[in-house]
Amino acid sequence: MGVIYLIRHAQASFGARDYDKLSSLGSKQALRLASVLADLQPDLVVSGSMRRHQETASLAGFTAEVDPGYDEFDHQEVLVAHKPSYKRHAVMVADLARTGNPRRAFQDVFSAATQRWIDGGDGYSETFQAFCDRSEAAVRRTAASLGKGSTALVFTSGGPIAAVVGRLLSGGDGLWTKLNPVTINTAITKVVSGRSGLTVVSYNEHVHLGADLLTYR
Repeated sequence: MGVIYLIRHAQASFGARDYDKLSSLGSKQALRLASVLADLQPDLVVSGSMRRHQETASLAGFTAEVDPGYDEFDHQEVLVAHKPSYKRHAVMVADLARTGNPRRAFQDVFSAATQRWIDGGDGYSETFQAFCDRSEAAVRRTAASLGKGSTALVFTSGGPIAAVVGRLLSGGDGLWTKLNPVTINTAITKVVSGRSGLTVVSYNEHVHLGADLLTYR
């Protein structure tokens, strides 16, 4: 039986022009993660191609092979399709700042934007269905490369993890909207690969963080 640990990246730089790099808090989360993974000797380490995936892997003490199948969906494209004025970063920042609670305001806009994407609106280079297919294909590709008793670490994003877990638990994509918003930075999801296929053993484990480092975005 092979084991795959799906690990969400540490906190990225919310509100910055370059969202993809880790925030200072994210770096601390990744170092805390390193202490949890220190005793593991994985046979395979994989990450998506995004900077936040690779920085998290590196700070956790690993060099990862890149599989773009584990990349997050294009959240900027999804936002702009819903709210075209957000194509200009400064407009988005100013609009959210006016609310007095930018993170909460962003989450409200983001939820509406992703629902439009899920519902099949236009303006996307990758449909929601295609994204879920890609995420599932990536984890099955990883599982196929594992030998009996082998372990893989995968550094990815909340979206692909939620897509994979939703399908493995229910065979459909309906759970994604419930799972994705609650995925915690550097949380660990365990999937085992055996004769019966892929099985989710645990989801979103984050006890290593403590209250001081816990973030959802």
